[in-house]
Amino acid sequence: MPGRSGAGQSKAAGNDQMTMAIDILSWVLLTLGGLAVLVGGIGAVRMPDLYTRMHAASVTDSLGAILVIAGIMLQAGWSLATIKLIAILLFLLLTSPTASNALASAALLAGTRPFAEPADGEEDAS
Repeated sequence: MPGRSGAGQSKAAGNDQMTMAIDILSWVLLTLGGLAVLVGGIGAVRMPDLYTRMHAASVTDSLGAILVIAGIMLQAGWSLATIKLIAILLFLLLTSPTASNALASAALLAGTRPFAEPADGEEDAS
C-alpha cells in the first residue's frame, strides 16, 4: 500500500514470530505431556506390585496433566477457556495426590504388603 509505513509491517512480522513461538512452546508441552503419560502407562504395567504401580500412575497424573493442560492453555490464549483450564488443573493437583494416598492407605489396611526383594544372604520363605 502506498500510504503505509514500514514500521507497521515489522510490527506484524513480530506478531507472527510471537505466535509461532507460542505455538512451538505449546506443541513441545503437549508432546512432553503425552510422553509422560506414555511412560507412566508403561510403568504402571511393568511394576511389580500395587504400590509401585500406584506411584507410576500418580506421577503420570500430576506431571502429564500439568504439561498437557499448560500446552492447551497456550493454544487457547487469554480467554474464559484458560480460566476453566486453570480451575481443572488446580482440581487435579489437589485431588490426585489425595486419592493416591487414600488408595495406598486402604490397601495397607487391607493387608496388601509391598513387594520386597530378599536381601543378600536371606532365603526366600516361599
